[in-house]
Amino acid sequence: MPRSFALGDHFENFIEEQVRNGRYNNGSEVVREGLRLLEDWENLHRIRVEEIHRSIEESRRDGRTKPASEVLGRLEAKYEAMGASAEKRDDE
Repeated sequence: MPRSFALGDHFENFIEEQVRNGRYNNGSEVVREGLRLLEDWENLHRIRVEEIHRSIEESRRDGRTKPASEVLGRLEAKYEAMGASAEKRDDE
């Protein structure tokens, strides 16, 4: 089913330049190539996200991660102690 899209001057000029330079025979080839590249990029992005999720799950299973509440609790205690120490020095 044929479709029509408004590409704007920038992309219209880019397509014309690609055809004029002989890299493509017509504008449709340029657009199809662009869509293939976008499809490849989307697939690569999906694979990377899946790998990140898999890595996070592996880390959770083997104990390399800590619950956020534990980490935040330690940070709060550390900075409270630093603040108390600074106040004590200021009082001296």
